[in-house]
Amino acid sequence: MNGFQLAYETYGKLNGTGSNAIVIFHALSGSSHVYQNKSGIGGWWDEMVGIGKPFDPSKYYIICANILGSCYGSTGPSSINPETGERYGLLFPITTVNDIVKSIKLLIDYLGVNKILSVSGGSLGGFQALDWAVSYPQITQSAIPIATASYATTFNVAFNEVQRQAIYSDPNWNNGDYYKGELPNLGLKLAREIGHITYLSEDSMKERFGRVLRYNPEYVFQFKEEFEVESYLQHKGTAFTKRFDANTYLYITKTIDYFDLRKEGDLALTFYPLKKMKFLVVSFSSDWLYPTSQSKEIVYALKSNGIESSFVEIKTNYGHDSFLVECDDLRVIVSNFLNNLIL
Repeated sequence: MNGFQLAYETYGKLNGTGSNAIVIFHALSGSSHVYQNKSGIGGWWDEMVGIGKPFDPSKYYIICANILGSCYGSTGPSSINPETGERYGLLFPITTVNDIVKSIKLLIDYLGVNKILSVSGGSLGGFQALDWAVSYPQITQSAIPIATASYATTFNVAFNEVQRQAIYSDPNWNNGDYYKGELPNLGLKLAREIGHITYLSEDSMKERFGRVLRYNPEYVFQFKEEFEVESYLQHKGTAFTKRFDANTYLYITKTIDYFDLRKEGDLALTFYPLKKMKFLVVSFSSDWLYPTSQSKEIVYALKSNGIESSFVEIKTNYGHDSFLVECDDLRVIVSNFLNNLIL
C-alpha cells in the first residue's frame, strides 16, 4: 500500500509554548468526531470533551484521528485502492495498534505539535494511549488509559472470533469482495449484537430490560422476538449496518487480537523507559470485557518502575461502555489529573 490518508478533527488552539496538546484515541467503531463543537452533530465523547468538561477546547488543543483501517474517512478496506481503482477489500494489509499509533504520529508532526500534554482513550483507544506512551515517552507528559488493558486476553480473542465468524457465514460476504453487490449486513448485524452484549453488564441489562415482553402480555411460545432485550439488540445491530463496513469490522477486531505490550511476557520491562511520565488508569467495576484486574496489571507494572501513577475503579453498573455515558466521577477524576499537569 503506497500512502494513506487519515481523517482528523482538532478543537481549540495550540498555546504559545506548544504545551497544551491532548490526543484522544477512539474505540472500535468510533471516528475522529469526538466532540460536537459547532457542527450540531453529536460527538462520541461529548460527555468528556467540551467547554467546562475535562478535555476543554478553551484550554487544550485537542486532536482526534480516525484510525488507519477504519471507514470514517481514513484509509481502510472499504477505500479505493489507487493501483486497481477498486476497493481494497482483503487486499488491505492487517494493521497493528502500533501501526495506527505511528500513523497518528505522522499527523501530529504534520500539525507541528512537538509536545503532548496527555493521551487518552477507552477500550481500543486505551490500547493506543498505552502504545503511544511506550513509543513516544520523550514527548509525552502523561497518559489516561480508561477501561482497557495492556494485551488482548484469550477471552477477548474468543469473542472477536465469534463475531468474525458471523460475518464470514453471510453468503454476501463473498470473501470480502462484496462492494458491487449485496452487503453482508446480516452477518455484520449479528457480529455487532454479539459484541454489544460484551459492552453491557448483567445489572445494566436487568435494570433496563428485565424480562419485560415487548408486544404481548404473555409468552407466545414461538420463535419470534418477544423480550425487550431482543428488540434492543436487533435495533443496535441493524443501525450499525447502516454506518459501518463488514471488512472494517474484521480488520479492527484482528488489530485488537494482536495487541500485547508485554516484553517477553513482562509488562514491567515495557514500561521501564517511562520514568518521567504520569499515568491515570481508570477502570469500571462492572466491566467484564476489560475488567479491573487488567487495569491493576498496568498499575503494578508502572509502580514497579517507580512511575508516578494513580488508579481509580469507578463503581457503576453500565459495564464496559461506562466510559461513554454520563459519569460525574470520571469527569472529576480526569479534570483533577489534568489540572495538576504542567502546561
